[in-house]
Amino acid sequence: MRRDGPARASAVYGRRNNRLSFAAVAGFGGMSGKMYVAGSKRLTMEGARKMMATAIGKAKEAGVAVSVAIADGGGHLVLLERMEGGRFHTVHSSTTKAVCAASNKRMTSARGAQAQELDAAHALGLALAAGPQRWTAMEGGCPIIADGECIGGIGVAGGDWQTDERIAQAAVESIGAGWK
Repeated sequence: MRRDGPARASAVYGRRNNRLSFAAVAGFGGMSGKMYVAGSKRLTMEGARKMMATAIGKAKEAGVAVSVAIADGGGHLVLLERMEGGRFHTVHSSTTKAVCAASNKRMTSARGAQAQELDAAHALGLALAAGPQRWTAMEGGCPIIADGECIGGIGVAGGDWQTDERIAQAAVESIGAGWK
C-alpha cells in the first residue's frame, strides 16, 4: 500500500483499467480525505498459546491450581484451561476477568469504567448492569496491549488476588506485550 498524503491510501488489484481500487472499495481517501476503515492488530493463536503456557508454568511454580482464560479484543474467548485440581467456579471467574480487562483496557479491580473508586453496592450494580459475564471487581484480569492497542485480555483465577494478577502480567509480558 502506498501513501499519497496524510489520509489518502491507494492500492490496485489486477488490471487498473477494469478493476476498482482497494481505496475506492474500502472508502479510503477520496475528495473528503476521511478514513472509513482502520487497520488493527489482533492476538494470534500462537501468542495466546504462549501466554497460556507461561501462565500455567507460573501457577505451577506458585503451587496453585488456576483457570486461565484468554479473550480477543472483542471479548470473545480464544483459550481456556483449568489446571488439574482447579475449582470449577474459577472457569467462570477467569473468563469474566479476561473479558472485563479487554473491555476496560486496564487491570480488573473495584473501579468503574472511568477508573473511579466503587463501593460494594456500586460494584455490584455495575456487574449487574454490564452482565455478570462482562464485568468484575475481582483482581486477576489483565489487558493485552500491543503498540498502544488493546488486543485482548487474560484472566487468572484460583490463587489469592496478588498471585492471580502476577501470573496474568507475566503471561502478557511473555509475548512482548504490555498491560499498562
